Amino acid sequence: MKQLNFPVTRRAATVSLALAAASLASPPVRAQPKYPDRPVRVILPFGAGGVADVTSRLVAEALGEKLGQNFVIENMPGAGGIAAARAAIAGGKDGYTLTLQTSGSAISAQLFEHLPFDPLKDFVPISTIGYFTCDFAVETSSPFKTLGNFIKAARDKPATLNVGTVNVGSTQNLGAELLRATAGINVTIIPYRTTPDTVVALLRNDIQLAVEYYATMKAGIEDGKLRLLATSGEKRSAFAPDAPTAAEAGVPGYEVRSWNALFAKAGTSPDIVAKLNQAVRDAVELPDLRQRMLDLGLETQAGPPEEIEARLKSDIAKWGKVIEGAHIPKL
Repeated sequence: MKQLNFPVTRRAATVSLALAAASLASPPVRAQPKYPDRPVRVILPFGAGGVADVTSRLVAEALGEKLGQNFVIENMPGAGGIAAARAAIAGGKDGYTLTLQTSGSAISAQLFEHLPFDPLKDFVPISTIGYFTCDFAVETSSPFKTLGNFIKAARDKPATLNVGTVNVGSTQNLGAELLRATAGINVTIIPYRTTPDTVVALLRNDIQLAVEYYATMKAGIEDGKLRLLATSGEKRSAFAPDAPTAAEAGVPGYEVRSWNALFAKAGTSPDIVAKLNQAVRDAVELPDLRQRMLDLGLETQAGPPEEIEARLKSDIAKWGKVIEGAHIPKL
């Protein structure tokens, strides 16, 4: 068979040689490892068994099913979330160590004189998990049928009524301080060590109003020992739709919502943050998970990272003013 010869131009030869040289000089492109390809730690600034712990485990299970790796909860309780924050920062920015932050992070930023971490600079937000409210309850036989009744009585007889919360500087405690300032009432706010202590005080009439999370008062409300007067969100809660908000009950502008959200160390790849954000969004839309969360007093709600970052900033400013106005000393 006769061989066919095609002429090769000088330009074509030059291009071919250049491409060959480039292919020899350039290292092969390596495929990026799949994320996640091993278990992910989720560090909580709370002990085991509480609402934050239980809800986090529900979300962690859903994330594991969605992304094909275990999301392992590690409890590191400590004042101001310091132990958990340090562990999360030390864990690196590869997306394999996450942490749960809450509205308490915003309070800690203002309550501690020298907090060894900055919740805004040291972490990057992924997504909220959900929100819950600080609600107002009385003992069932209380003469106060509405929050408005309580506020009127507090104005008519200043310094005669007591409001109970858990420890000074908690969201519940600052929620009571905000009520006092916003409604312009003179009441005594009494902090108790635990929520059960607060409820017992309410049943004994040592306090006339309690400010607490719905989940912690749910049993007493369902048993008929406590009566819910109002919730603290900007709109009515899904778990108590018949209860008015504080604003509806006569305290315009009052709003307190606690939140739980996932964060990673600052510098974590935006691609990893985006993947986790989408996984959280998918998880909290699962009907069974939403209902289980609602039973615990938490309304699931995911959102873009920018949303929780804005909320964290606004809460830091908000609680700073409340702490200053209540003359609560720095820790």
